[in-house]
Amino acid sequence: MTTDYTKKELLYDGKEKQIYATEDPEKVIIRYKDITTCYNNIKRARFKGIGVYNNKISALLFEALKQEGIENHYIDLVSDREQLCRKIEWIHIVVVVHNWFAGSLARRLDIEEGTRCPNVIVDLRYNTDDLDNPLINPDQAVALGLATYEDLQIIDQMSRKANEILLKRFSDAGINLIDFKLEFGRTPEGKIIISDEISPDRCRLWDAETGKKLDKDRFREDLGYILDGYKEVYERLIK
Repeated sequence: MTTDYTKKELLYDGKEKQIYATEDPEKVIIRYKDITTCYNNIKRARFKGIGVYNNKISALLFEALKQEGIENHYIDLVSDREQLCRKIEWIHIVVVVHNWFAGSLARRLDIEEGTRCPNVIVDLRYNTDDLDNPLINPDQAVALGLATYEDLQIIDQMSRKANEILLKRFSDAGINLIDFKLEFGRTPEGKIIISDEISPDRCRLWDAETGKKLDKDRFREDLGYILDGYKEVYERLIK
């Protein structure tokens, strides 16, 4: 944990996170709030301590990716709910990686939720709340000026490699990584890296034996004991 950097001006105040400048123009501090949202902020609630778990779980998983050569914006923890990260220019694409059919994918294709995908499915979404993050294809992403075809190839390769690493990391903890979202950004040098967060807010995580949901679906589906699921994920990952 580093204490070498301090928060300066607030650069961004989002639904679930804040981003602060530091004395280094190429580094920022990201602060995780105790707010959980879904359905494009239609459903929203505060759970004391959930930001701490999202911060710590993200740090663990970003570090795991880094150790396997997958570059991301994470540098170090600053506090229980803050982390030091590289400053990036956002790429307005969300990558959704599916290992099992669940959520909107299962509904859209009329496949029973919990069915294992025979192959890894990678979806692209246009990251804009105004349009409710619609599905797009690579041609549309290029037409919108979000990325080049070369960028998209890099993003796809990184997403699939990250999936392999995270699948194993969660499997070792007795958890199935059903699906997850990744966001990307460019460093000042123009290199594409993974950014945002990797947490139960961005992943579907089910107990490998019982199928118990340990992620934000507990909030979406009013299953209760939401914070307990996040805590259980963290405690299994650090064992």
